[in-house]
Amino acid sequence: MRTSELDYDLPPDLIAQRPLERRDASRLLVYERATGEVRHRRFRDLRREIDEEDLVVVNDTRVVPGRLRLHRPSGGEAEVLLLEEREPGLWDALARPSRRLHVGMRMGPVELVEALGDGRWRIRLEGEPDGEAPLPPYITEPLDDPERYQTVYADELGSAAAPTAGLHFTPELLGALDVERVTLHVGLDTFRPITAETLADHELHSERYRVASRAWERIKTAARVTAVGTTTVRVLESLARGAPLDGRTRLFVTPGFEFRRTDALVTNFHLPRSSLLALVMAFAGVEETRRLYRTAVEERYRFYSFGDAMLVL
Repeated sequence: MRTSELDYDLPPDLIAQRPLERRDASRLLVYERATGEVRHRRFRDLRREIDEEDLVVVNDTRVVPGRLRLHRPSGGEAEVLLLEEREPGLWDALARPSRRLHVGMRMGPVELVEALGDGRWRIRLEGEPDGEAPLPPYITEPLDDPERYQTVYADELGSAAAPTAGLHFTPELLGALDVERVTLHVGLDTFRPITAETLADHELHSERYRVASRAWERIKTAARVTAVGTTTVRVLESLARGAPLDGRTRLFVTPGFEFRRTDALVTNFHLPRSSLLALVMAFAGVEETRRLYRTAVEERYRFYSFGDAMLVL
C-alpha cells in the first residue's frame, strides 16, 4: 500500500485547539462494519452503542510533563522534549536547535550525553521531569489545565503523548462500563508522518508495554473486547500473537492485518500519513475509512487530539 493512500483533505478550522468543557460531550461517529450504517451520537452515549457483554480495555499510561524550555550557555533559547527514560535519570529526547548543541553541554537540569541523529539525544536529567505538557505542534493555543491532556484513569508515568481516544471518558462513564487496563507508553514515532513511499518500507520504533496477568486472563477470555485507542490495539494484538506480558512492541498494523483480540474500536480522527490512520483502515476497511473521514469533514467533526471520536463496531 502506498503511503499517499493515507492522505485526505482537512480544513484547518476543524483541528481542535482546546478540549470541550465536558470530556464526554464530544461527538461520536458510530460505524457498523456489518451493515455499513453510520450514526451520529455523543460520547456519553457509548454505553448504549456497545454490547453489554463487551470488556472495554483502556491504556492507563500517564503523559510525562516533558517539554522543557531551557537556555544554552550562550543565553540562547533551547527546548528539550523527553521521550523515554532508559535508566534512572538517563533519557532519550528531542532537542533543538540541534545544530547549536554539543555533547557535554549543560542547560539547567539537562546535560547532553550523546547525539543520536535526526535531532534525538541521550540526555541526563537532574530530578524529576517538571516541564509543560507535550502538546502536538498543531495545537497552537495554551492549555489552561494540563490534566486535560491526561485521561481520568492515567496511572503509570511514561508517555511522550496522550492516548487521545481515552480523553473523552469521565469517571461516571467508566463506572457504567466493564473496564480492564493495559499500559503502553506512547512514543512520538507513533504519531509522526510516514515518509517512506510504501507502508512496507516503514518501521515503527518499539514502545514499552506492560499487562498484569490477571488483566490478560480477563481480556483473552472475554466474549467481546472494545479497545480504546490504537495504542491499546497494539498491546492486545501483540499479546494475542504470543508476546510476553511485559516488553516492547513494534507491531505495525496495516490493511490486511488479522485482528485476533479486538472486536470494536474507539478512536479519534488521525493525521494523514500516520501509522494510526493505517491501523484504523486495517480495522474498518480502506475505502470505508475514507468515506467515514469525508463524512466527518462534511458534518464538521473536530479532529486530532482534542477532537471528536469514532466507534467502529
